[in-house]
Amino acid sequence: MEGDVRLIRQVSLRILAAFAASGLGVVGAGSIAGVPLWKATLMAGIGGVATVVERLARLYLDDGKLSAHDIDMAFGVIQKVPDAEPEEEV
Repeated sequence: MEGDVRLIRQVSLRILAAFAASGLGVVGAGSIAGVPLWKATLMAGIGGVATVVERLARLYLDDGKLSAHDIDMAFGVIQKVPDAEPEEEV
């Protein structure tokens, strides 16, 4: 039970991060196009979250389970920063 709560919390936080990663990337483009800042961010963030949630749903449909690998694959659809340093494993 505790593992399920931890998994739900991890996925929820990663969904918020996906929203931020998708939404904040269009701030400049929205202002240039004359779209209100909040609207451009909201639309892009929802699009990014929808992509991840759809991928999670499809992976869940495969076998009725979501492994850590499945979750990582689903969140991999959000483009990572190319200059990011890889994390050191402890």
